[in-house]
Amino acid sequence: MTASIAQAPTALDDAIIRNAEATLETVGQAREAIHSVIFGQEKVVDLTLITLLAGGHGLLVGVPGLAKTKLVETLGIVLGLDARRVQFTPDLMPSDILGSEVLDEGADRRRSFRFVKGPVFTQLLMADEINRASPRTQSALLQAMQEHHVSIGGERHDLPQPFHVLATQNPIEQEGTYPLPEAQLDRFLLQIDVGYPDRDAERRILIETTGVEAHKPVAAMNADGLMNAQRLVRRLPVGESVVDAILDLVRSARPEGEPLEGVTDKLLWGPGPRASQALMLAVRARALIEGRVAPSIADVVALAEPVLKHRIALTFSARAEGETVKTVIGRLTSRLTG
Repeated sequence: MTASIAQAPTALDDAIIRNAEATLETVGQAREAIHSVIFGQEKVVDLTLITLLAGGHGLLVGVPGLAKTKLVETLGIVLGLDARRVQFTPDLMPSDILGSEVLDEGADRRRSFRFVKGPVFTQLLMADEINRASPRTQSALLQAMQEHHVSIGGERHDLPQPFHVLATQNPIEQEGTYPLPEAQLDRFLLQIDVGYPDRDAERRILIETTGVEAHKPVAAMNADGLMNAQRLVRRLPVGESVVDAILDLVRSARPEGEPLEGVTDKLLWGPGPRASQALMLAVRARALIEGRVAPSIADVVALAEPVLKHRIALTFSARAEGETVKTVIGRLTSRLTG
């Protein structure tokens, strides 16, 4: 990754350029540190970094054994964040996530309630197999994700800053699970599909993870550095052509949107304005990690699937015909490149 910013627009503030130069170098170091530990998942690592730089939450979908847990642990170390992991199970209660009040008795025998914080009070929370928890527990976490605070016993307790959730789902073994409702899926900035590594990457995994010593991640950022990068992402300029591309893409993915042959009649429901916001932030973050201070239409195309995939549903007839959300999004993005 280059340590210099690509040609910046002349109207861009010099302070932003200087900040971007410094941030780019730090983010580049963090990116390399993660790649040195997580093999064969370059796209997954980049999408997860984009999620955090954009200030959002991510949903990692993949079968067991693809280093999802290791990725979150590595991110916590490399980014200098307090990270925790919670294994979601059907008997997990909201208080197991948020915390609860306990009754204390002092030396004077007077009793009072004391709030004991739950694991949600961290900077990076891994919600492992989130769809195995009950809807009540899911809702408690997702509400905290949206509001960045919890209310216990009528008292508000703010979550740490920054606060990010990386949840995982297993696409197999769906018995006994509680699929996240569409409205709650919308809380995740990106859905990141974690696939199998290629042969060369798996060979490297075999060699480097079964020896006496495994490569360990090193810190490259801290919480303040991450928040500075998040503020920078929101200040990066976005050209009118990119804004129009985002609007065209999201609005054409709705059943009531612009009629598009081969797409509109296959949609049961589509993305709301939150998808446009997510895409706007994500394309800026992608530009930053690739050494640019302004996103392009290519960034919109690259991030269309992870932004829209969990925000679109197909009709029964479309699914019966073998259509998939991925192919529909492909038709939508082809309009931007054609």
